[in-house]
Amino acid sequence: MNDANLPPGELARKLMRGLDRAYLATAMRSGALDAGAPYASLVLVAIDHDASPILLISTLADHTRNLAEDDRVSLLFDGTLGLAEPLTGPRVSLQGRAAKTAEPRHRARFLARHPGAAMYADFKDFAFYRVDIARAHLVAGFGRIHWIERDDVRFAAIDPTVLADAEADIVAHMNDDHADAVQLYAAKLLGRDSGEWRMTGVDPEGADLRRGGEVARLAFGHPVRDAEGARAELVRLVKQARHIQG
Repeated sequence: MNDANLPPGELARKLMRGLDRAYLATAMRSGALDAGAPYASLVLVAIDHDASPILLISTLADHTRNLAEDDRVSLLFDGTLGLAEPLTGPRVSLQGRAAKTAEPRHRARFLARHPGAAMYADFKDFAFYRVDIARAHLVAGFGRIHWIERDDVRFAAIDPTVLADAEADIVAHMNDDHADAVQLYAAKLLGRDSGEWRMTGVDPEGADLRRGGEVARLAFGHPVRDAEGARAELVRLVKQARHIQG
């Protein structure tokens, strides 16, 4: 489906899932300079199966100290990079509340998305946070502006935890046994330069790829509910890529 025809919630998720960073806005805490004023910072992000953002942030950072007093946040996902006219491009401002998470799956998904973060993830002053989505504001270009409520932003069409339980095995299998397919996805379906692409995650709506500091998003033709569904869609997509290759 062309992006122009996607429902606003699905379009917002597509943008969020395709980015590995966002701008985090918090309110400056009591006692800080200009308390109550908005404070924006750059953070790395991974998107969970249900579309909830996952962060890894330090307790020494101002944004984390702000969260200890007021857990309300906004995250800006900017999809306008490289456009000659940025205001014609998509962006999503998400609102919600951030809370620490000790869920092993959140840690694993974040570190797979950001392997370099493994060197500091276990430092005592770092913790993982999950953002519980309240709503989002999507600007998809001139005249395409939508406020989207929580249930339309989150992915809840099927139980996302079923596939999440199999994610690590699927990703390892693709990288270890079907690395050629991963390269084809990137080069033939996504138009990226050839190289050492690896799959870093799979969720009901697609798969995440990374090559060094570059990320790419492979969207599925339809949501999948389990490992077998993901396998069937990955097979279909590699056949499509091979057909393009000729």
